[in-house]
Amino acid sequence: MDHAHATLIEYSENPMETAVVTSDFTHQEKEETLAKSEYGMHKKEQQGNATFYKHLGEVIRDFEEVLLFGPTNAKSELYNLLKADHRFEQIVIEVKNTDKLSDSQQHTFVKEYFSARQKGMASAS
Repeated sequence: MDHAHATLIEYSENPMETAVVTSDFTHQEKEETLAKSEYGMHKKEQQGNATFYKHLGEVIRDFEEVLLFGPTNAKSELYNLLKADHRFEQIVIEVKNTDKLSDSQQHTFVKEYFSARQKGMASAS
């Protein structure tokens, strides 16, 4: 994920389902707002990120385990918002830094992460 979009990948043994959520605060809108004022651009960007993160939070509420990953600090910003909200207390959320990954690399990363977690949980029982 980054500040512009998040790829949602639901881990399963079957083909993994993927969806993309895009922020409403586009690069073009950023440039137009910046031309008017830098303060206004930052305020609008914060509002756009808040809306984007709120939408992602609504999706995340349906899961028991969530992995946030990507090349920017957007994943950490979202993580901090989720951890501050009691509605996410029962959800295991982990953050991993990655380079920019292709769709195929993202699927592999998710599969390897959750496969390792399942093996670790099986050996702990």
